Amino acid sequence: MEVHTARQIDAQAFKELQRKNWQRAAAHWRKYDEQLCRNGAAITARLLELASIQSGHRVLDIASGTGEPGLPAARIAGPSGFVLLTDQSPEMLAVARDKANAQGLHNVDFRVSDAEQLQLDPESFDAALWRGSLMLMPDPVRCLRLVYESLKPGGRIAVQVVGRPEANSYFTIPRTVLRKYVSLPHYDPTAPGIFAFANPDRLRSVLARAGFCELHIEQVESTSQLEGASGREYWEYMRESSFVAALLAKIPADQHPKIGEEIAAKACGGDAGGKVELLCESILAAGVR
Repeated sequence: MEVHTARQIDAQAFKELQRKNWQRAAAHWRKYDEQLCRNGAAITARLLELASIQSGHRVLDIASGTGEPGLPAARIAGPSGFVLLTDQSPEMLAVARDKANAQGLHNVDFRVSDAEQLQLDPESFDAALWRGSLMLMPDPVRCLRLVYESLKPGGRIAVQVVGRPEANSYFTIPRTVLRKYVSLPHYDPTAPGIFAFANPDRLRSVLARAGFCELHIEQVESTSQLEGASGREYWEYMRESSFVAALLAKIPADQHPKIGEEIAAKACGGDAGGKVELLCESILAAGVR
């Protein structure tokens, strides 16, 4: 009989919750894809630059979701290159596959896989990209080690994570309002969660422990993913996030409309129907095998 520790069981439960949340959120990501890509273009461009992707490169995109930055990388790699887009959510990858078809990209493939269970040929990629989900990994060093081993000597990785809570009102506004209605879980900076790598030193540490060298870390301010959306659109989008959905489940349903209006208004400076204008801080990192 297989025996699991409490930590393993917690990690498994967390992963299952993430799978369910991304399955539910895929339709929303598809709906807002054009806007998400447009507002995230600067971060995408910087990741591709940090990874030094060139024509003919073989590129690994971990937790690619709806295909960013994997599909832009495929355009750079060109017909002689190749990009493998991976994600644990088949529903999210289905969006990426549809986008690749629409863009006429034939140098891509898709693989449904937990990032901690990726089976990759050693020294088979020139570069790796990881945007926006390393902080959700129960064992980030293990994930990064798998990526490290899949890179050729001299291969590069580029990673983006969310920065400090105080510099990311896009993520913290729902928390600020919801704490009036429900007790919030204790914040553990070492546990998987949106701000798990808000301290750049921790990001540097896990990359080094995975084997990467010549580490580079930078903090970047950008517009929010839903910049220009209405406050109510922001709420409809954010309520699908795992953190918000988990808290809403603990609050009577008849209070949800009021909560939504509060969060929508706060995101727009008081007018729930106004336009969202929130800045976000990201931490970008690069390393070499």
